[in-house]
Amino acid sequence: MTRRGWALFAAMSVIWGVPYLLIKVAVEGVSGPVLVLARTGVGALVLAPLALRDRAGRTQVVRHWKPILAFATIEILGPWILLSDAERHLSSSLTGLLVAAAPVTAIVVTRLAGGPERITAARWLGLAIGTGGVAALAVPGVHGFGLRPVLEVLAVAICYAVAPLIAVRRLGDVPSLPMAAACLTFAVLVYAGPAAATWPSAVPSARVLGALVALGVICTALAFVLFFALIREVGNARATVITYVNPAVAIAAGAVFLGEPLTWSIGVGFALILVGSVLATSSPRPPAPAEPSLVIPSALSAVPSAALSAVPSAVPSARRPGVRGWAMSRHRPVR
Repeated sequence: MTRRGWALFAAMSVIWGVPYLLIKVAVEGVSGPVLVLARTGVGALVLAPLALRDRAGRTQVVRHWKPILAFATIEILGPWILLSDAERHLSSSLTGLLVAAAPVTAIVVTRLAGGPERITAARWLGLAIGTGGVAALAVPGVHGFGLRPVLEVLAVAICYAVAPLIAVRRLGDVPSLPMAAACLTFAVLVYAGPAAATWPSAVPSARVLGALVALGVICTALAFVLFFALIREVGNARATVITYVNPAVAIAAGAVFLGEPLTWSIGVGFALILVGSVLATSSPRPPAPAEPSLVIPSALSAVPSAALSAVPSAVPSARRPGVRGWAMSRHRPVR
């Protein structure tokens, strides 16, 4: 891998590992709707000028507006408000690790949705190990913080496993940046009213404002640009290795900047979820080259996840949009 490739890889590993830290800081001074509005609004403002240059992409967005709204609802509108509420109670590191269970959840979701891919013995083992990791995190979390925030984060993991099914089956022709800009703009429209109703009476602190700007500019808008550059530089197979680095970054960021404790449950849960995700998203070597799956980069959710490896390709062989669209490698794709 080139120096540029390593630089992009390092940048994305950090960018998709710190959102939980920034959310934890932001909820100190603003409500959940204000946080989501700020993040999506800043992201949309940055991406919109780039997306508007793509006339063909705008046409595809209009043509696929219904599945785009469904995808945005499950990938952004629901998860981001749930994360904002949950992190008022949970530590940022625990939140990041619970969401990292999405690859394991995706196996079950895909099977329930009628996915044709066979669950091998390795995948069953990964499911079992990953579930054990979730339990190692969730049980102490419920004991210390209550059931509600833990269920909220697990619901986010389920959303991040369900949303790719829409992308795979209905949004294969939609280019990346126009779709991202459309999803973020839709979120802005939805949360404008609730944010206005819960607007803070005083100007938040510089610490909170900085977290909001960083979430929108770095963890959303910039993440898109860098992720696509990373794929062009090193290919999707290597790019998706960041999936397994992000949880470690989330743990380190919470410990260093917020003084969050590194408990035994976090260590055990991280190891089990990491091993379970690798096994659950593994695929047996096909006898012949397989069709690429269509997946969504995780910049929308800022959640590192190999969940989409469980999603089967629903794209005819004649339609291969490549890097411009959502087509990526079949092996361990990332949202």
